[in-house]
Amino acid sequence: MSIIGARSLVKALTDLDVEVTFGLPGTHTLPVWEALADSGIRVIGVRHERAAAHAADGYARVTGALGVALVTTGPGAVNTLSALGEAQASASPVLVVATDVPSTLRTPGMVRGSLHEVGDQRALFEPLTKAAFTVAHPDEIVSVVRYAAETALRPQSGPVYVGIPADFLGEPVLDGLEPDGVSTSSLEQHPPLASEDVDRARGMLMAAQRPLIWVGGGALRSGAGEAIGILAERLAAPIVTTFAARGIVPPDHPCLASNPVHAPEVGALWDEADVVLAIGTDFDGAMTQNWCMPQPPTLIAINVDAEDAAKNYPPDLLLLGDARQVVEELSLGILPKPGLDELTRRLDDIEVQVRRRVRKEEPHAAEFLSALKETLPEGSVLISDMCVAGYWIGGFYRVSGPRQLVCPTGWGMAGFGFPASLGVGAAGAVRAVCVTGDGGFLTGCGELATAIQQELPITVVIVNDRGYGMLRHDQTNSGFGHYGVDLATPDFVGLAKSFGVYADRVDGFGRAFRRLLREFSRSDEPNVLVVNAELRPPLTIPSRWYRRESLTW
Repeated sequence: MSIIGARSLVKALTDLDVEVTFGLPGTHTLPVWEALADSGIRVIGVRHERAAAHAADGYARVTGALGVALVTTGPGAVNTLSALGEAQASASPVLVVATDVPSTLRTPGMVRGSLHEVGDQRALFEPLTKAAFTVAHPDEIVSVVRYAAETALRPQSGPVYVGIPADFLGEPVLDGLEPDGVSTSSLEQHPPLASEDVDRARGMLMAAQRPLIWVGGGALRSGAGEAIGILAERLAAPIVTTFAARGIVPPDHPCLASNPVHAPEVGALWDEADVVLAIGTDFDGAMTQNWCMPQPPTLIAINVDAEDAAKNYPPDLLLLGDARQVVEELSLGILPKPGLDELTRRLDDIEVQVRRRVRKEEPHAAEFLSALKETLPEGSVLISDMCVAGYWIGGFYRVSGPRQLVCPTGWGMAGFGFPASLGVGAAGAVRAVCVTGDGGFLTGCGELATAIQQELPITVVIVNDRGYGMLRHDQTNSGFGHYGVDLATPDFVGLAKSFGVYADRVDGFGRAFRRLLREFSRSDEPNVLVVNAELRPPLTIPSRWYRRESLTW
């Protein structure tokens, strides 16, 4: 029995257990949308292709499943590129499926000028994806899509591009045929851990006087939180998390240093450590203050990627493999060490010191963070944009559990928050609560139409400082005048209501903000809360780093 290529694509997605896709139709992709109509896959139609990729990214981060964006040839495909840069930097398993010009109109080495034609569309995606493929024959659609999905999901996860010539979508293919092509058997398999390496790492940790566990996003994606919590308690070792790993252990865990390493009190834990166990991290510049943190005396790394593990802080010992599995094996035979109560008391003291500093230096930020924690419903997911309020959330918000905070910390992309929240809302979160600045929100405000049409459970909090507040701070800090950063902004409440989205505004983060945020975040419909406020950036931004040998961004 034969089916056409468009239906084989949809069948491949169904077989991969894809439940939701995000996209925008184009003249080349209409057969796909026709095939999706009766497929059982929910299609979230967005207003711009960048939003489709961001939404797929948000969906992937909160579920751990594949996020899928379907876009058309040329301009539609290219519009996803910036969003894929963020997905790549954050290791999000996103699959972008785009049409390409019909194979019958393509002449190798020549751009003939057919509709939406790009000389080499796949080449545009290669620098920003884990892998990029172009389907060479209609019969290969299923196998290539399956392989691409497995590539995206396999650690180190990341975005993958698949291009399909538009004419293939209408061509007959054999249903169930497994054509020759890429094979899943070629996916990399990690060799088993050498027992002597595990024993050596175990011995280093047991002999350590001041061990520290540094936890990155790879550990969160592997589901290693419980195992890390157990190991930390046995070692009486503080846990320091990167932005991408926030929420990996409960906020009341006795070993958790709940504030960012950019606070000197937390940074001292790193400086004092004689053995650091780094799990699922590459020690990027944003977390290490551009690598100004000293190399620890002994560094043990757990990572699925040897190059990633060693590119910034070379480890003395590398344990190559899945974070959860390696940590569980490493914990075997480690008996509880003394000092847990003393460590917990010190971490509590650090918490008091850092919170006191925040209240003194930026009381409005303290009020904002407290309001979020006290009013958002249990099970909600907080999505921040690249803005001053987002920096405060990324570093200082108390995250209740894994995958309950989504931040654009990989590439640092303004305009990520709102479209990513579409994916979070579509994933079934109790509530997706997006905190964005006015500048970032305006890059994708048309997606209000998506939110209302799809009835997504999203609350958008726009912190309106009438400009690019982060850049305004940087100009002031550099001795520059304010140029290009003060914006004419619309009536955001009126704008939202013009889309049929309920909205209101408040001044500051006081009682009125708490009351409305509690009300809005418990609604069944999308809504927008505008807060007229200006915040000073936190310690996590480059100009406020305390390790000041290099502040070159």
